[in-house]
Amino acid sequence: MKGVTIAVLAVALVGLCSITMANPPLVPPVQYEQFCESHKVSGSGIIDVANSVIDKKIALEYFDTMTGDGDIELDQETAFSQNADVLKRNISTVNGGNKSNLNFVQNTKMTYSGQTPLTGGRYLNSKEFYGGIGANVQELFSVTEMEQDETAFFSSTTPYNPPGTTPEKLVDSLAKAGRDQDAVAALMGSNPAHLVGIETKNSFNGTWGTDATWHRIFYKDIKAHEMFTGTFEAEKVLKFHENPVREKHRAPCEGIDC
Repeated sequence: MKGVTIAVLAVALVGLCSITMANPPLVPPVQYEQFCESHKVSGSGIIDVANSVIDKKIALEYFDTMTGDGDIELDQETAFSQNADVLKRNISTVNGGNKSNLNFVQNTKMTYSGQTPLTGGRYLNSKEFYGGIGANVQELFSVTEMEQDETAFFSSTTPYNPPGTTPEKLVDSLAKAGRDQDAVAALMGSNPAHLVGIETKNSFNGTWGTDATWHRIFYKDIKAHEMFTGTFEAEKVLKFHENPVREKHRAPCEGIDC
């Protein structure tokens, strides 16, 4: 029994000594999937809206919900694609404002007024367990009046059709490019993986706030929290971005014959 324990420990140490961290972009599936939904609504009455997009293959978790009873005008587009090459949008704080390849985007333009507060929020997460970067952004609100123009965006995959190569080989090419940022940019094109964030402009009467976190055990812990109650105007960007190149970290046992 003692010999088995020692053998298991040796295997664990070998694994520890070869650990690499950071996240190369995820390889999109060959038979990729897509979802899109858009609507324009104007009227008065009970409001109950909810969306969720969860995809383990690209490390995406997204939820949004809102309920209320009042007057609303809502113009919203939600688009999701495992192949980011076909979902291109202009995000002012990404890629110099030029079109970027995205796996998920939601554009919302909304006005609301009512005696009953409009209550809800949205949550966007790059799930580390499935190959994402472990960063998330969240918005919460309970308002009797709101005018909002907001974009939520997410990317995690390689280009689907990289010139002269394949998504699988591109991951190796990124590792070889290392610190050569020009080489990395040439390989990735307008694909910004890994990326998660929101841009919002809104005025409101009530309570509105955001939370953003990026955590990696023993390595990184970033938190940003804001909450406002009253009558406010706000313009805000929350964005997490990681260079999509695998980076080797020296283990304490490096150089030891485990």
